[in-house]
Amino acid sequence: MALLELENLSIDFKVDGKWLPAVSGVSFNVEKGEILALVGESGCGKSVTCMSLARLLPEPPARYSGGNILFSAEKGKKVDILRLDKKELRKIRGGKIAYIFQEPSVSLNPVFRIGDQIAEAIFLHRPEVEDVKSEVLSLLKQVGIPEPETRINAYPHEMSGGMQQRIMIAMALASQPELLIADEPTTALDVTIQAQILELLKKIGSETGMAIILVTHNLGIVSELADRVIVMYAGNMVEAAVVGELLEKPLHPYTAALLSAVPRLGHENESLTTIPGSVPSPANYPAGCRFYGRCSLCESLENQKQLKCAEEIPLWEKISDTHYCRCWHFREMGKKS
Repeated sequence: MALLELENLSIDFKVDGKWLPAVSGVSFNVEKGEILALVGESGCGKSVTCMSLARLLPEPPARYSGGNILFSAEKGKKVDILRLDKKELRKIRGGKIAYIFQEPSVSLNPVFRIGDQIAEAIFLHRPEVEDVKSEVLSLLKQVGIPEPETRINAYPHEMSGGMQQRIMIAMALASQPELLIADEPTTALDVTIQAQILELLKKIGSETGMAIILVTHNLGIVSELADRVIVMYAGNMVEAAVVGELLEKPLHPYTAALLSAVPRLGHENESLTTIPGSVPSPANYPAGCRFYGRCSLCESLENQKQLKCAEEIPLWEKISDTHYCRCWHFREMGKKS
């Protein structure tokens, strides 16, 4: 049974008196112990989707205009997060579903010691713990903080960016969540520290059986860490597959474009491939495929096929049991791959 099920989730934001679609008809499952990656450029709806999972989006300006978010709570009972009252929702937020954000220096409270900030999560979600200090020290050791007996009394500004991110992971783990959402967790860190943080997440997921949703635009990270990947573009899911299948044989032109833009060893003297244009604003989504206008495959097609891309929204099609795609011409992409 899936830990989390999104069913046709749609989210709008009110801008200048108009409701604009930020996320449209997103559906996916997350299994226990799985690492699922959400990939795409900034503005594609990845973070908005993840924030919605514990209803962290303020209403207004946001509204949930359609769909369900089903979460397996106690004893396998499924609850719809969109229909929980505030008291029930508090048990889920930070308890069953925890978050790690990309800027730990902003997420951590600068006036409280890090030990107190971790302890707060234990007080809120695990009141049965008798020796909270020992539990905090155990969490600091688990995430690789050296000399935890000393660090427990430190303030966030006394720690490096990598150590701050480890503290954020410890805070997230303090409630023993079933689902951890890591939203660009290594963006502000150097390459060496990035690798350490990612390895730590992978190890913790393996040891605890906790599911992880990883939000990133870095396909190199995806190949190393994730089991499955969902590619998002302009608020839509455009492709989903197990990692190996998607990286070896992408069927959506956007996925292929993202892969071609990844720097490769041995090609230092070549210019990087870029995707022309930018992600459209929700106020200016095309009538048909939202990637229309940036798609190199569409440009190579005959006029009638181009017209279909421009005017008709592509269907979400099942290619295999593990591969789905939203493109009128994915068969042409398959021939190229």
